[in-house]
Amino acid sequence: MKVPKILNDRRVLLPLGALLVVLTVLFPRSAKFGYEYKKGSPWEHETLLAQFDFPILKTDEQLREERSQNKNIVIPYYKFRQEIVDNSVKAAQDLDLGPYSSVRSVIVTALNDIYSAGVVSDEGVKLDKSQDPSSAVIYVQKDKRATKKPAEEVYKESEAKSKLLSAVSEKKPGVKTDSLLRACGAYDLIVPNLEYDSRTTELVSAESSTGISTTQGFVHAGQLIVSEGEIVTAEIEQILDSYKVEYENNMGYGGPRVLFWAGNGLIALVLVILFFLIIYFLNSRLFQDNNRFLYLIFIFVVTTFASLLFGRHSPRILYMFPLTLAGLYLEAFFKNKIIFPMCCVYFLPMLIFTDNGVVHFVIFLVSSLVSVFAFKYFNTGWMQFITAIIAFLSQLVTYMGFRLVDMVNDNPYQTVLYMFIGCMLIVAGYPLIYLFERMFNLLSSSRLRELCDTNNELLRNLESKAPGTFQHSLQVMNMADAAARAIDANALLVRAGALYHDIGKMKNPACFIENDSISHTGAHYHERLSAKESARDIIRHVQDGLDLAAQYRLPQLLRDFIMTHHGTSNTTYFYNKYLNEGGDPDDVQDFFYNGRKPRTREEVILMVCDSLEAASRTLKEHTPEAYSDFVEKIVDSKIKVGQFDDAEISIHEINKIKEAMKTYLAQMQHERVEYLERKDKTQKENQ
Repeated sequence: MKVPKILNDRRVLLPLGALLVVLTVLFPRSAKFGYEYKKGSPWEHETLLAQFDFPILKTDEQLREERSQNKNIVIPYYKFRQEIVDNSVKAAQDLDLGPYSSVRSVIVTALNDIYSAGVVSDEGVKLDKSQDPSSAVIYVQKDKRATKKPAEEVYKESEAKSKLLSAVSEKKPGVKTDSLLRACGAYDLIVPNLEYDSRTTELVSAESSTGISTTQGFVHAGQLIVSEGEIVTAEIEQILDSYKVEYENNMGYGGPRVLFWAGNGLIALVLVILFFLIIYFLNSRLFQDNNRFLYLIFIFVVTTFASLLFGRHSPRILYMFPLTLAGLYLEAFFKNKIIFPMCCVYFLPMLIFTDNGVVHFVIFLVSSLVSVFAFKYFNTGWMQFITAIIAFLSQLVTYMGFRLVDMVNDNPYQTVLYMFIGCMLIVAGYPLIYLFERMFNLLSSSRLRELCDTNNELLRNLESKAPGTFQHSLQVMNMADAAARAIDANALLVRAGALYHDIGKMKNPACFIENDSISHTGAHYHERLSAKESARDIIRHVQDGLDLAAQYRLPQLLRDFIMTHHGTSNTTYFYNKYLNEGGDPDDVQDFFYNGRKPRTREEVILMVCDSLEAASRTLKEHTPEAYSDFVEKIVDSKIKVGQFDDAEISIHEINKIKEAMKTYLAQMQHERVEYLERKDKTQKENQ
């Protein structure tokens, strides 16, 4: 059985092998909870018993409600002022009571009792209006310790004075207590000894809102969780969610680790094979373009790493990572037909290994494709934010759809916020495309514009060393631009290809007739050479061009133009000269270019325009009929020798190129009015 040639190519197999290893390493170290369930649906698996003890985690809604309740209940903090107590008691011991000195000890004891309970101002304890005073409590901080105390046990200042009066009256019934206490100033000894601490109250209140328990209840090993066929209620779902968290965090895979790694390896192998087959069926030539092939693998690794890093530990945070950029990073360098299947493969690890994988997979796939579509219209400056907004809306609509069918159960406000942040990061993350472009030597629209700048070093050298070739390249560029627009090809790419297709001629410029002006000998270069030698020197400019392209690190797409602009055709003039001089028809390999035939529409356009521009200089007539016959002859000669056999171009498109070239030549070679010379005075008199 014949093995496909591509499977013997190390440049393909080694990167795929590296991808297999990287994916295997990136995949989770612990097993995923193997049961799928949904609230309101029957449990479709076997009866599930707890394998271990685990706590029941509160839901997000329960935690939010408890935090809200804790925020509404503010327990005030008061500082116990011992110095006030000491001063009041000392002053009571020094009271001048006259004949009633026996009352002094009663007053001191009563003051100690009152102050131990605590005295506040007549405004009372600072409680929220929503709190019931009968059940309210306060914290009293004394000797660096805070103790909780019922608010009702604390005396207001007026209540404390009444307490002092009743305590003394009870012990000394025969004394006019009120008059005595007023006369000796005992009432004035009662002042608030509990001072409200607003700062501590606020700090403790803030901490209490977050310091609530995250669990409620406990499930013991062997306890029934859910029976086969039982409807998954909200309570059962909460228990299953708790069991899942504990299982994935602390249990996971219980078999031999080697088998677990083997499983990860097999899943990675399946993904790599799928990745390979998509490229093979859509555009197998990508395997030969090493830079673009490696770039596809690089984006695969980055998206997988981000998906597993965020999705496994905090699925909601995954929305903040701009995975939508995967589609835009592909759009910059590949045709639309490869974006959708590649995005599907890129997001598959998320589908397999993350919680709510289906939801994440669909949301990011939709937003990636929508962004690629929107970016064609909103891709410059501030308009990139429009693309980001459109991506956000696509994610929002998809998320709401899943939420309405109860496939997600999270905090919608937080999730939508994360989505918005992630989509805005698209604008911040897209400029990385320029870094990737340099890293992998790829060719984006911005890079093409830079390469079309004739002030760059390589093109300045071409203009200096081979000025005729440089002018030829400019003319081919303009012709190719018109042809590309006629069939909606990549005009920017074909312009760049036209500028660089003949750079090899600067190695030996005198060999080419358009550079005759730089010869100082007056003799033509080929006069001293045989037909074979001339053909070899001319053909060499293709390899010289490829060498220069490698030296200046030109992208592969431009090197392809150098390789294909003559295809596998021959040097017609010297080929015919050789045969006319009696050369051996079986020894003509030196007259044929060793390039390859064009494969893309842009390469076909350049081949046609290069031949037309060079041959148009020999035209004797400049009429529409002459141009039509000329273009038909050149293009038909290329078709006849099979130069377009490998190209992705239709006969209809070739006809449109021909019509565009006929129009272009007619406009370029249009007749001009002959300017009259002004006659001098002598000429007028002679007339």
